[in-house]
Amino acid sequence: MLLLPRIFLESIRQAVDQLWNNKLRTTLSLLGITIGIWCVIMVFSAVDSLEANIKGSFEQLGDDVVYISTMPWGEDPRENFWKYQRRPEANYADFKAIKNKANTAAIATFTVFLGPVTAEYTESNASNVSLIGATDDYKDMFGLEFYKGRYFTPAEFFRGSNQIVIGYEVAQTLFRPSEDPIGKLIKVKGQRMQIIGVLQKEGKDLINPLNFDEVGLIPYNTARKFVNLKKAGFNKGRTSVSVKAKDGVKLETLQAELTGILRAQRRLKPTEDDNFALNTLSIVSQLFDNIFGVIRFAGFFIGIFAIIVGGFSVANIMFVSVKERTRLIGIKKALGAKQYVILMEFLVESIILCLIGGILGLVLVMLAAKAATQIAEYEIFLSAYNAFLGLSIATISGVLAGIIPAYRASKMVPVEAIRA
Repeated sequence: MLLLPRIFLESIRQAVDQLWNNKLRTTLSLLGITIGIWCVIMVFSAVDSLEANIKGSFEQLGDDVVYISTMPWGEDPRENFWKYQRRPEANYADFKAIKNKANTAAIATFTVFLGPVTAEYTESNASNVSLIGATDDYKDMFGLEFYKGRYFTPAEFFRGSNQIVIGYEVAQTLFRPSEDPIGKLIKVKGQRMQIIGVLQKEGKDLINPLNFDEVGLIPYNTARKFVNLKKAGFNKGRTSVSVKAKDGVKLETLQAELTGILRAQRRLKPTEDDNFALNTLSIVSQLFDNIFGVIRFAGFFIGIFAIIVGGFSVANIMFVSVKERTRLIGIKKALGAKQYVILMEFLVESIILCLIGGILGLVLVMLAAKAATQIAEYEIFLSAYNAFLGLSIATISGVLAGIIPAYRASKMVPVEAIRA
C-alpha cells in the first residue's frame, strides 16, 4: 500500500532534480506550456470578467421583467425596419390596462424618456442629465437605493408636483461636497424643481443601460407639463412599459397574459399579428453568450498551439530523462520492479513538470489581470474555475507528453538496459 506514495514522492524529487540540474533546458521546454496556459486562461478570464460586468449591468433590468416594445431585442434593427416603425409605441392606456387586468404581474410601470437635459443651480450646471418621468412603482421595479432623501409619495405622484430625484453624479456636479442638495431648487427645462432625494452611487460599468448616476426622476404627471405626450410622433422610442412577474410565476405565463391584454386593448382582430414585442433579459443574455462563446473558442484555438509546442518540449525532456536513466531502469527491473511502477514513475514526473509550467502560467495571468484592471474600467479576475481549468490542461498535457517515453521505459529489457 505504501509503494504508490513512495513512487509518487520519488517522481516529484526526480522532477525537481531535472529542473535544478538542467535549468536552461527545462526552462525553455516549459516556456511553451507556460505561455499556452497564459494565453488560454487569460482570454477566458478576460471574457468571464467582461461577461460578469455586462450581465451585472443588465441585472438592474431584472430577469423576471417583461419589457413592452415595438420590436424584439434579438432581431437586427435593419430587418423589417418599416414594419416596426409603423407599430404604435407603448402608451399610458396600455399601462393602465395591464395594471388593472394582469393577475400574474406584481408591478407595472410606465416610463417617459424626456431626453438629455441640462440641470442648473446658481452658477453650476450639469449637462446630459437623463430626465425620466415615471409612475409610482418605478422605485420598486428597479430597486433604487438612496444616498440622501427619499422617493415620491403617492400624493406627489397624483398631483404632479415639481419635485425631482437626482443621480449621485448630478448632485456632485451641481453642489459642493459640504452642501446638502435636499430641499434645493434647480432649473430643468425652464421649470424650477425641488430636490427630494439623491440616489446611491452606482459606479462605472462597461455597458450601463440605465445609468442612475446621471438621471433625473420626476413623476409621470409632472412630465405631462413638459411635453404633449399625445402629440403624433413624439413617443417614438421615448416611452416604455415594464411588467414584473409575481413570485413563482413563469415569464412565459406572464407573457401569455400580457399578449391577451394588449391585443384586447389595441382591438386587434384574431387574424391580425401582434403589433408589439415582449422582451426579456434572457434575449440579451443569449446574444452575449454567443459572442463570448466565439471569443473563448478563438482564445483556446490560439493557446492550444503554444500548449502543443510545450508538450513536445516536455516529451523531449522525458525522452532525454529516460535515456540518462536507462541503466537505473534496468537495475530496478532486475530487482523486481513492475512495468507499471516504471510507467508511473516517468508519467508522474512529466505531469509534475507540466503542472509547474501551468502554475507559472496562472501566476502570469494574475499579474496581467491586475495590470489590466488598472487600465480597463472594470475588474479582470482569475476565477477558481479558470484556475482549475488551467491546471487540468497542464495535467492532460503532462499525460500526453509523458505517456510514450514512460511506456518505452517500462518495456525495457533489464539486461539490455543495464548493458546500455
